[in-house]
Amino acid sequence: QMQLVESGGGLVQAGGSLRRSCAASGRIFSDYAMGWFRQAPGKERRFVAAITWSGGVPYYADSVKGRSTISRDNAKNTLYLQMNSLNPEDTAVYYCAARRGGYTNYGARYDYWGQGTQVTVSS
Repeated sequence: QMQLVESGGGLVQAGGSLRRSCAASGRIFSDYAMGWFRQAPGKERRFVAAITWSGGVPYYADSVKGRSTISRDNAKNTLYLQMNSLNPEDTAVYYCAARRGGYTNYGARYDYWGQGTQVTVSS
């Protein structure tokens, strides 16, 4: 099993920024592609960003492209998501996820998930 523990949730004002972290254990972190997803109340879980095991080929949803950066530090077994210019529409529970093999924006193809942390953006 891989365990994913998230941090960085909380309350932020519109226009502000957050850096979220996801610490992995139980598996060789560098063998896994990683992704971020989010789920607003009453909505389905949506893709945010993904990155390959090597840290290359980042991929972003159109809704966050240009204001978000996904990165990973394999030496620290940690995944990051930097989000800028936040707005209330970014309010959601955010999840990190891991998949052995290539990255994908399809959540059902990820093998392991973090516990989810709430991010609330106030106006």
